[in-house]
Amino acid sequence: MAAQRARGQRAGLTRQAVLEAALRLVDQEGLKALSMRRLGAELGVEAMTLYHHVPNKTALLDGMIEQVVAEAVPPKFGAGTWREDLSAYAHALVAALGAHPHAVPLLLSRPAMTPRNLRTLEEAVEMLHGAGFPLPRTLDVLYSLTSFVVGHAAAQVGRVDGGGSLASLDPTAYPLLVAAAGEAGEDAAEARFDFALDALLSGFERELAGSSATE
Repeated sequence: MAAQRARGQRAGLTRQAVLEAALRLVDQEGLKALSMRRLGAELGVEAMTLYHHVPNKTALLDGMIEQVVAEAVPPKFGAGTWREDLSAYAHALVAALGAHPHAVPLLLSRPAMTPRNLRTLEEAVEMLHGAGFPLPRTLDVLYSLTSFVVGHAAAQVGRVDGGGSLASLDPTAYPLLVAAAGEAGEDAAEARFDFALDALLSGFERELAGSSATE
């Protein structure tokens, strides 16, 4: 005999479905549109029903971050070299943030320590430690990489990437800035991301070599 559902629960509604609906709503209308009442209406249930799946709005927001991060996480860390894994993760994360620009402020403001995110972090730490990074340095690597990617995504969302605006400045007043922006071209943001990511990973590689040399 099936267990009796609590009042307000709906057959088939899951935490995953709630999080996916919340992310869709924010994608379409922005964070200001998100409320438990509005989300319930999108799912065809009363707002109180959602609390069977997410205890409060804080948990909802953390779960939305979990959803975005999940789009970027590889099936398994360690399938390639540590550098290949981190590069793939960085590119996937910036793509996921590009697909969900209204979620970028959440990643800037919340740690989102959900069990799923913590398992991902644990696997990444295991991969880096297995590659030779000291345990504390594994967190330095991961936090540095994530901060770089989220910062880049925030710049894109906020249109603070300077390429286009610099190119439109007065060339007599700012000849070098205008020339640099013009030579960078329309794909400057993507090229700049790859350049900075490569520099960051090369720095981690030098750190790893130095750690191995002192052992």
